[in-house]
Amino acid sequence: MNIKKEILFRVKIAFAFIILVSLAITYSIFDLQFKEGDFWQSKSENINFKFDKIKASRGNILSDDGSILATSLPFYKVAIDPSIVSQSLLDNNIDSLALLLSSFFKDKTKNQYKKNIIDARKNNRRYLLLNRKKIDYQEKKILSKWPIFREGRLNGGVLFEKKDERFRPFSKLGYRTIGSVDENNRGTVGLEYSFNSYLDGKDGEILTQKLAGNHWMPIYDGSEIQPKNGYDIVTTINVNLQDIAESALLKGLESNDADYGSVILMEVNTGEIKAISNFSKNKSGYYTENYNYAIQGMHEPGSTFKLASMLAYIEQTNRSVDDSVDTGDGEFRFYSETMKDHKPGGYGKITIKEIFEKSSNIGVAMLIEETFKQKPQNFLSYLKKFGFSDDFDFQIFGSSKPQIKNYSDSTWSKVSLPWIAHGYELMLTPLHTLSFYNAIANGGYYIKPKIVNKIKNANSIIKEFKTASPEKIATKNSINTMKLLLEGVVENGTADNIKHSNYKIAGKTGTAKKVLNGKYINRYYTSFAGFFPSEDPKFSCIVVIDNPKKYRIYGSDVAAPVFKEIADKIFISDEKYFAEMKNEELKFSFPQIRSGFKKDLVYLSNNLALSNHSTNESEWVRTKLVDNSIYWERINLNKRYVPNVVGMTLKDAIFLLESRGLKVSFKGKGRVKYQNIPPGKLTKNFNSININLG
Repeated sequence: MNIKKEILFRVKIAFAFIILVSLAITYSIFDLQFKEGDFWQSKSENINFKFDKIKASRGNILSDDGSILATSLPFYKVAIDPSIVSQSLLDNNIDSLALLLSSFFKDKTKNQYKKNIIDARKNNRRYLLLNRKKIDYQEKKILSKWPIFREGRLNGGVLFEKKDERFRPFSKLGYRTIGSVDENNRGTVGLEYSFNSYLDGKDGEILTQKLAGNHWMPIYDGSEIQPKNGYDIVTTINVNLQDIAESALLKGLESNDADYGSVILMEVNTGEIKAISNFSKNKSGYYTENYNYAIQGMHEPGSTFKLASMLAYIEQTNRSVDDSVDTGDGEFRFYSETMKDHKPGGYGKITIKEIFEKSSNIGVAMLIEETFKQKPQNFLSYLKKFGFSDDFDFQIFGSSKPQIKNYSDSTWSKVSLPWIAHGYELMLTPLHTLSFYNAIANGGYYIKPKIVNKIKNANSIIKEFKTASPEKIATKNSINTMKLLLEGVVENGTADNIKHSNYKIAGKTGTAKKVLNGKYINRYYTSFAGFFPSEDPKFSCIVVIDNPKKYRIYGSDVAAPVFKEIADKIFISDEKYFAEMKNEELKFSFPQIRSGFKKDLVYLSNNLALSNHSTNESEWVRTKLVDNSIYWERINLNKRYVPNVVGMTLKDAIFLLESRGLKVSFKGKGRVKYQNIPPGKLTKNFNSININLG
């Protein structure tokens, strides 16, 4: 009996425990559901939902006339949410869609594409990437018309995931200066890097949901934040002048089998860089642009620096350049070091003007040593005044600063002054040298060089880089004397091989030995710096060619001919600058306006004070010239037919042709001069069109 009571007691205890546990579980469920439900719901949502970036489109880099140097073009990956597609729509169109996908991507069979889509639908997959290949905008328009896809995102489940890629219409033109971007579309070098904060824009946000296979699908619930696209950068680069400079430099490098070279072309009165080119030989023997020697390459300049020494000398002494100096027999000892002239036996007694024209190392060094040896700091002060200072700054990040010894430096010696005088024991970039020569060209005013004029958003100017107030570096008489000396180099001196009969060039040759393991060796850094036409300078220019190997080692034989080719081509091609030099009457030439977007053409004509009239409201027009007035004629733009784009800018032509579903390929520069499909042909019969520019 006692045993029965004990068993019963234990059963009651166990039952009571079970009741308590049940009540505890019930309470926990209640607590989770009603008290902590919001918290855990939020937690769940945080795991399965997140905000992703909507990448802003990168701004354009433009030339001085608005031509696109670098832009971002949209590319897309194609995906589908098969759960959205109705069963009937899928059943009726899956075969056609699968066949089109197979034909387009050429990576899977029709049946494989069909199976992938059907399996994804059965497994309730909300996201299926159809192919990793990226398609362009024109291809996206084609795919958007395919079965199922034509129903759009909400009914057809198609997802076109956009990703911008950088495109350069002029290919490698000015490649290093314009710069490049990384896989995230952020600038890495050049203008792309230096102005990345403006070009990059501000990314937007969109809510995405995690799906099977760790895929994230955008949810367009109205919460997305639209991106703010990057600003455009308007440079000073002129496409035509850039092409001239690059072609001439490449020709000079190849003909001399040189290691590398650079060219800078600058507008005299503004300091705007119109062209900048850099080429170096790669391991395969081809010349490519992989380093900006023009603004970063430091080197002892050699004889081009003699112009600065002569200006300091004339400013200090006011001596006539017709005075004579005995330069000796070609060798002269300055303290512990012997200096040599290029001519065996020396130049003997010659004028100061001839010292410069013949590029006598001894002559220039003697003048500077005689004048400044008691106070070398005065000479260095002149150099700083001429723009060779450590506060030199340029708009492209990474540009180097001049390196000139100070009298107080431990490396300064008795021979430092005469050696600096003829371009050694100091380090400069081509840009430093050219900026000084440009100051001589414009009458003695140092202008800070620039390569970007403004930053804009559509037609709104965000920031403008105005030319700083120029600084006077010397007296008018001294500057005129320097111009005379530079003209003499070309007319009578070391660069008489580039003398031109139709216009005058003013400039100075440079030939500097290179250093290897602390010793000067028989490898040369050749250069020519100057301006043209010397009577009324429009452009200054410097050419550098390093380590030529085909028996030509002097700046006069290597760099100067490249300078002349650039100057000649500009002279021939740009009548607005040089027509007055031909002693011909400048004839009025009506602007070449042929066809395009009417609003733009009217704006241009009004700003040029050209009379223009219209009898229609068409957006796209062609010009008809009557006397000196423009009449806008309607262009028939029925989308069923290929339009006539001859005479249009590339921008306008691409817009019209792509709006008709045609993929455009082009070559050349300028306006459209030829299209391979005649106007009036049915657009449905063609997928692409080729146009030539000229």
